[in-house]
Amino acid sequence: MADELLERYRDHLRIELRLSAQTVTTYLRECEAAAAFAERSGRRLADLDSGAIVDYLVQRDADGVPLEQRTLAKLLSALRSFYQFCILERLRTDNPAKRIGSPRVPHRLPGVLSVDQVDRLLGTIDTSRRGGVRDVALFELIYSCGLRISEAVGLDLGDLFLDEALVRVRGKGDKQRLVPVGETAAARLCEYLTHERPHLAGDHSGDALFLNRRGARLSRKGMWKRFHEHAAAIGIEAKVHTLRHSFATHLLQGGADLRSVQELLGHADIGTTQIYTHVDREQMRAYHRRYHPRTVAAGEPQGARGDR
Repeated sequence: MADELLERYRDHLRIELRLSAQTVTTYLRECEAAAAFAERSGRRLADLDSGAIVDYLVQRDADGVPLEQRTLAKLLSALRSFYQFCILERLRTDNPAKRIGSPRVPHRLPGVLSVDQVDRLLGTIDTSRRGGVRDVALFELIYSCGLRISEAVGLDLGDLFLDEALVRVRGKGDKQRLVPVGETAAARLCEYLTHERPHLAGDHSGDALFLNRRGARLSRKGMWKRFHEHAAAIGIEAKVHTLRHSFATHLLQGGADLRSVQELLGHADIGTTQIYTHVDREQMRAYHRRYHPRTVAAGEPQGARGDR
């Protein structure tokens, strides 16, 4: 019965709520772990009360690695979602996980590269090596369109409309959006499609846009590995997702309005996009601390900094 309920819950997350595959996997994993705890005491997950859920959280924290605030918040979110599903299924009338307050998760600003760092990163990839032309096209496209990793690896040939300078992107919840492709990214894509993809594809005739050396669709892990190698080669600490953060930040710094950036990123809530305005404010504060005469480091004579 428990397995059947969790299967229905999984379908609810995927079909009715249209959550991303990664979120569905995370929620289901957390609920399965909680269900195992309940079964050890002869109970069902659907029947636990708030006290039993707290006991489970305490045990999780004591048994393994202590729960970080973000992990705890995600776990509670999964349980709240499950019990809300139980209410819809008329298995109970309350949501016990809602009575447990979530920890305040510290606000973390995303890492962002400067325009010069992006230029250096994308301009120093060795295109004479096999896969180099693909990597330039791939990372130029991610930066040009602000793509998530999953969105980039999921692209098919039919998603590119280079004559119109557009790419069709499938985002979270399988929602689609059309995003403009910049001139540099379009040129690199044409070079990849003409000169390198045919060699990578070999006898394969798949639809995937970005291929690995075996002719199969490039994986998230493969993309991460290639990016890490290129970034490390020039001494930059960054993740692939940093290109998406940089895309949004550079647009806002250039004068783009928040609503347009929200649409380009595929954010359902504009509040998610607003984090990039915080990044910009942090940069302004850094400039202020560095250059304003009342915030010059103690002991440093005014006028010592040529930029003032």
